[in-house]
Amino acid sequence: MNISRTRIAKVMSLVLTFVIAQVFLGLTFAAPSAADKRIDVPLPQATAILTTQGNKPITVNGASATSGATILSGMTIETPSDVSATVSIPGHGTLMIPANTKLTLEFDQAGNIVVVLVQGCVVLDTKKGTRGEVNNARASLGKSDGSNDATIDTCQTRTIPATVGGGGLSTGAKVAIAAAVIGGGSTALAFALRGSNPSPSR
Repeated sequence: MNISRTRIAKVMSLVLTFVIAQVFLGLTFAAPSAADKRIDVPLPQATAILTTQGNKPITVNGASATSGATILSGMTIETPSDVSATVSIPGHGTLMIPANTKLTLEFDQAGNIVVVLVQGCVVLDTKKGTRGEVNNARASLGKSDGSNDATIDTCQTRTIPATVGGGGLSTGAKVAIAAAVIGGGSTALAFALRGSNPSPSR
């Protein structure tokens, strides 16, 4: 009789010890570790600074903006016919935007820059270590791989007609046409055509 009670006591003691051990292990694994307590703080978004010609306003995301305005990645920038602008991305590059240009500017935390042109042209200067690209809806207009300082000048890639109406153009007329194409000026274009040598049929 005493032997049975002793065995039962031993078995119950073992069971109780096992249950307590399981509860302790469960609490240990459930306790938050140091890694769980870490709070991931998002990195601040990269920004750029706008400078406009004569501190005159241009349009950024549909709103008026002047020198000193902060430019964020993904913003749409549009310059009027008489105002140029520059966007500086500190430590990475500079985007020069002539008058009568519209684009979307994108850049990441590493400073890599992508310009999507809607109209007009740009000059993108990138520093070593920064990749740059200018494209439009049809194709890439230029890329830099970040191996060195680089310049992507899409304003120099415009095609200027060699003749108008069958006659040759003077140097002055070609310059005026180039100004009209870049600046959108109808007056300069009219001057160029008046100074050219159109065919008699015209």
